[in-house]
Amino acid sequence: MNTAIIGCGAIAKVHAQCVQKLANHKLSAFADTVETRAEQYAALYHGKAYQSLEEMLEKEKIDILHICTPHYLHVPMAVYALERGVNVFMEKPPVIVREQLEQLEKVQTGKQLGFCFQNRYNPSVIQVKELLESGKAGDIYGARGIVTWNRSSSYYTQSDWRGRIKTEGGGALINQSIHTLDLLTYFLGTPVLVDAVKANHHLKAAVEVEDMMEAFIRFEGGRSACFYGTTAYVEDAPPLIEIVCEKLTIRIENSYVTYYYKDESVETLDIKSREGLGKHYWGAGHFDCIKDFYYCVEKEEVFTLGLSKMKDTIRLMLSMYESADTGKEINLKEV
Repeated sequence: MNTAIIGCGAIAKVHAQCVQKLANHKLSAFADTVETRAEQYAALYHGKAYQSLEEMLEKEKIDILHICTPHYLHVPMAVYALERGVNVFMEKPPVIVREQLEQLEKVQTGKQLGFCFQNRYNPSVIQVKELLESGKAGDIYGARGIVTWNRSSSYYTQSDWRGRIKTEGGGALINQSIHTLDLLTYFLGTPVLVDAVKANHHLKAAVEVEDMMEAFIRFEGGRSACFYGTTAYVEDAPPLIEIVCEKLTIRIENSYVTYYYKDESVETLDIKSREGLGKHYWGAGHFDCIKDFYYCVEKEEVFTLGLSKMKDTIRLMLSMYESADTGKEINLKEV
């Protein structure tokens, strides 16, 4: 199959490396508003360079498009490509406002739309998910998810879209902590209520978006979770997810999984993690996630991380911003 990438920034490098490792697929074209960026990728992967999505799709026969552009462009570009018969694999976030979710729901073309929530493919996450589904951990009572990373003002000044609500959609939650939020829904189920607070503690003069989001989340079945994400920490620490169950408590930090049993014994699992692409805290799941998407497109099977399966995470993220903006609890069954 022929692949194209729109948006030739840092994350495009990870997508290109993954596709290159797949057999029988060709990186055919690259597009970016900065012509030299697209040309660099085209030269490296022996493809063609374009300055716009429209021109690229007009001149190339593309089977799969990877969207790696600034957040506000994800949905309009996905809709444009899907309506022209192209399968789409989109970097996070899937949307930045509720209207964009409605736009994606209306697109019915028969082509696949997949989202890059690669942490679901981390070996540590797979191991814990299997344990929870086996019933061996007993009932799930609740969880906490914590992300403490660092983003300085220079991170925002090196681009013209980061740090602005209209173009980035938010900050610490939508850009840095969304994978941890997604794993909470993956482990605990469908969220039904959220009460959230956001703040900008350390970059007040530099950005519009939050550098901290905190939330209390209720899920179906009486489960609950505490969430905290910040980019005001002094380093990029491994995200932590802790799940309290009837028979044990499970803690995940990157590739490390520890079981804390009720008799106070502790078991640390020896999980062999694959080498990740990109920054160390992005996880090791990019290749497996992209490989799975290509397999599903080829075999005409439904990709696990499509819109219908990711709605819980998307709706929870949007509701957290609405709760933080209004100071009110949001009942997800009413929005």
